[in-house]
Amino acid sequence: MTNAERTAHVIEISRGLGFDLCGVAPAAEFPELAHLEEWLARGHSGDMRYLHDARRRSVSNVVPGARSVIVCALNYNTDFPISTEVPEEIASAAGPRGWMSRYAWGDDYHNELGEKLDALVEGLRQKFPEPFEARAYVDTGPIVERVAAKYAGLGWLAKNTCLINENLGSWLFLGVIVATLDLAASLGPTDTPAEDLCGNCSLCIDACPTAAIVEPYVLDARRCISYLTIELRGTIPEEFREPVGRHIFGCDICQDVCPWNRRTPLAALESFRPRRFAQDSLFSPNLEWLISFSEEEFREVFRGSPVKRTKWRGLVRNACVAIGNSRIGPGEPRYDEIRTQLSRLAASDDAIIAEHAQWALSRIQ
Repeated sequence: MTNAERTAHVIEISRGLGFDLCGVAPAAEFPELAHLEEWLARGHSGDMRYLHDARRRSVSNVVPGARSVIVCALNYNTDFPISTEVPEEIASAAGPRGWMSRYAWGDDYHNELGEKLDALVEGLRQKFPEPFEARAYVDTGPIVERVAAKYAGLGWLAKNTCLINENLGSWLFLGVIVATLDLAASLGPTDTPAEDLCGNCSLCIDACPTAAIVEPYVLDARRCISYLTIELRGTIPEEFREPVGRHIFGCDICQDVCPWNRRTPLAALESFRPRRFAQDSLFSPNLEWLISFSEEEFREVFRGSPVKRTKWRGLVRNACVAIGNSRIGPGEPRYDEIRTQLSRLAASDDAIIAEHAQWALSRIQ
């Protein structure tokens, strides 16, 4: 069996498992990773110390003897409105509402992709009898998945740093398998990665409320709403609180305004649609509901959800900021109840929650 035939089998197995895209890249030092040190030196990684892992410089550092990187993508787009189509102030009898990133509405993609990648590895072991080592990662290892995806032929790296596929846009979960299998790369020796079709468009740069895309193809994570609401464990700097707006977990604005996402197909998996509860849904959830959570209630609601990464303190902190930005005032629906909840949180022994609750109170009085 030739290496090209091996790769064809890999792609065939991936399709049978429900992946929307699959490609193979060599376990090489991709050119983009040469700029990683400079990006880190500029402080753009913020408090994400794991990004300093030296193994991220080359895929070959991850698995000794690695020859191939299998990159799979799963579409998570749904038919729900995008954030830029929903009014900033959603008037309802339930009071102000927040916004969660589309990828966090349903079940945890780490589990969904992880199970499929494990099944793919098992399929490869059945197809290829020789012993080989393979490690699967879904945002869990020292791999820059989107760069590997580019060299596996899945798309180009956009000005907002996301991977864009010409047919599927950027609503894609990426997972990789680093293997010692000798496979033919999806891009041949004379092939080049997908053409950058961003052109002169700057919609993502212009739309970012915190100016996190400091130049085309360069993201300063310290300014990114996703970082501020998920990765940052401490206090959200005051200069960013108002620009964060109603976002309580992540941000999709740079993808929502992207022309390549205007006609993307919908995901087949129901598990990526917004979770629903007796009290509310994770699509534009009620902020009063979120700030009323105890830690136990948080764990129950977000079991098996990506939102658990921000932890109870982070979500309550973020919801306080969103309420402060809602500018809800006396006489409006749920104002008195929300003010009571914020006052309770402002007296909390948790200094971070107390500070952000006090900030919210100062904005709605």
